[in-house]
Amino acid sequence: MAENAEGDLNSNLLHALYRTGDPQLDTAIGQWLRWDKNPKTKEQIENLLRNGMNKELRDRLCSRMTFGTAGLRSAMGAGFCYINDLTVIQSTQGMYKYLEKCFSDLKQRGLVVGYDTRGQVTSSCSSQRLAKLTTAVLLAKGVPVYLFSRYVPTPFVPYAVQELKAVAGVMITASHNPKQDNGYKVYWETGAQITSPHDKEILKCIEECVEPWSGSWNDNLVDTSPLKRDPLEDICKRYMEDLKKICFYRELNSKTTLKFVHTSFHGVGHDYVQLAFQAFGFKPPIPVPEQKDPDPDFSTVKCPNPEEGESVLELSLRLAERENARIVLATDPDADRLAVAELQENGHWKVFTGNELAALFGWWMFDCWKKNKSTNANVKNVYMLATTVSSKILKAIALEEGFHFEETLPGFKWIGSRIKNLLENGKEVLFAFEESIGFLCGTSVLDKDGVSAAVVVAEMASYLEAMNVTLNEQLIKVYETYGYHMSKTSYFLCYDPPTIKNIFERLRNFDSPKEYPKFCGAFTILHVRDVTTGYDSSQPNKKSVLPVSKNSQMITFTFQNGCVATLRTSGTEPKIKYYAEMCAPPDQSDITLLEEELKKLIEALIENFLEPSKNGLIWRSV
Repeated sequence: MAENAEGDLNSNLLHALYRTGDPQLDTAIGQWLRWDKNPKTKEQIENLLRNGMNKELRDRLCSRMTFGTAGLRSAMGAGFCYINDLTVIQSTQGMYKYLEKCFSDLKQRGLVVGYDTRGQVTSSCSSQRLAKLTTAVLLAKGVPVYLFSRYVPTPFVPYAVQELKAVAGVMITASHNPKQDNGYKVYWETGAQITSPHDKEILKCIEECVEPWSGSWNDNLVDTSPLKRDPLEDICKRYMEDLKKICFYRELNSKTTLKFVHTSFHGVGHDYVQLAFQAFGFKPPIPVPEQKDPDPDFSTVKCPNPEEGESVLELSLRLAERENARIVLATDPDADRLAVAELQENGHWKVFTGNELAALFGWWMFDCWKKNKSTNANVKNVYMLATTVSSKILKAIALEEGFHFEETLPGFKWIGSRIKNLLENGKEVLFAFEESIGFLCGTSVLDKDGVSAAVVVAEMASYLEAMNVTLNEQLIKVYETYGYHMSKTSYFLCYDPPTIKNIFERLRNFDSPKEYPKFCGAFTILHVRDVTTGYDSSQPNKKSVLPVSKNSQMITFTFQNGCVATLRTSGTEPKIKYYAEMCAPPDQSDITLLEEELKKLIEALIENFLEPSKNGLIWRSV
């Protein structure tokens, strides 16, 4: 304790010696040095102060994180705009304050807290430590906490929230982001991620109680409080049991000759995918030894995002070739997303896009429903969902087969909330997805789930193998039946927010003020939808059916040739993403022609609307 007091005294002297002359900054520095009890992050601010790095101090201390598509997400390090011990304590205090207003039974029902395997030595910051601090803040206020005793896949938190009837859940993760990042993902009592107005209200409450409360740093409570429980064994057992609801060919699975390789990308997935395979009757998948165990440095991949394709799947593809395994399954570090690759006849690997996998999942989940439905089941009661930037292939299948298809804003929080709503109204939801390899089969979890998706792909592949059909051959059959949907998704990096804003403002005032473009190069634009402003030229009242989303930029163009293209900012990274898809009717099967048209349109979109060289955008490295 004396050591702490001495540290505080030194900090105060240091701050007195190095005044910046900026009242707002001096206040923020004073607060940080008084409140932060983590020696490493405190030292980072002290060093910046000693070296007169006022601009960096201002960047770190004069702005706060806000809730994006996946909660709070930022780099780990010192400062109010970063993820660290202090900002996680502040966020949890705000959460407590808000939950106290919303739930009179908060102290009976409690919260669920989970974490992944991220960490940063220089800030003495790890997901496990942040989860402990989150738990300590709540325990100090007399709130029961279900804290997982080890790392878990992100979907385990929303699953546990529903199963244990908790009021909310927090998952400490930055999913597939670069290694320096971490995050704080919040789930409501429904088991879906929070949406507006909860996010804004929680932020307000965080701002009202930024000073740590007396018990907030007391992480000893995690080991001593009777209010802390470990739900790991119970939840794992229940989850694996529930998984069997979407297993339809257990006997076939146990006999398959197919071999699978699984990589968990240095994250949480290995043990859980092994258990899921067991639940479905499979032999265990072959793990990639170098990537099987947690490693916060993600040392064998340039970025821990399986969505990047073959370049990051190198180790698993080579292992699969040695083991004579035809299918590779890759879960991202927090196991909520899934990439799949299949060895083709010509010896090349095909890495499926999120949209292609969704076409297969859509076909499979509906086919299984048809074959297993009860006599009184009505197809009109069945739903599938996708985010608006994802492929429209489910829409095409729905139109042909008679079930319902719905779109939501980007981000699984919107899908989760909508599914909850549909289930409460007696509807049946078979499948939902977002193109960035996020899939949900069934409704045991109301968030994307890479563990269940991995084992469903394995079952689908073994079923097709029994008929001598590959996943890629089946994908072609799906497209031949319901119409080809050729899509391309990519992004540019842009680290300058004003540039991003200017790009989108230019599109809103293209040839003249308040006029959107009518052409993109040689391509005629039929309709424009701008979800940021709530405008949609295709609607009679010119208003977007999707809710307005002012915090992010998103404009969609529908072209005369049947192509739909969307430009949007990422909610978690400094990216401008573009999505384009050609949707052809089933009788139009000249793939080369469709691909050529899509390629030309994307080139025109980039050149005319994004202007990368003029705006200094960094092309995605492939």
